[in-house]
Amino acid sequence: MANFSLERTVPLPLPEAWRRLTEWPRHAEVVPLTRIRVTTPGPTHEGTRFVARSGLGPLSFDDPMEVTVWQPPSDDTPGRCRLEKRGRVMRGWAEIEVRPGPGGRARVVWREELRVRFVPGALDAVVERTARFVFGRAVNRLLRRA
Repeated sequence: MANFSLERTVPLPLPEAWRRLTEWPRHAEVVPLTRIRVTTPGPTHEGTRFVARSGLGPLSFDDPMEVTVWQPPSDDTPGRCRLEKRGRVMRGWAEIEVRPGPGGRARVVWREELRVRFVPGALDAVVERTARFVFGRAVNRLLRRA
């Protein structure tokens, strides 16, 4: 299993940073070869489910996720969201925190534990580096785009 954490400080109010990170279909705009389908009615809440479908043709797989913690921030109160990954290929969880940072900025912390089926534990370091790169890039892009 691979564990990683990303931290970013951005010149956004907490609610705006939260919105940019938790509008699930937007993730498909920043993660290559991925489509997102929300399978429960909105708005997002505990119990919301969505599926990220990644890959090309027969090399695609579904990554179903469920929101198990949903605590949106206010202007000065941190927010926290936890996603459980429940797919046949991808398992684990992700946590997104948005909290007050220096100078009125938002401090974002993204933590993830990722298990990839069929990938031996000896390759966890490779999975971690790859996931940190892909998710780090996605988080950067999500926070930059309105």
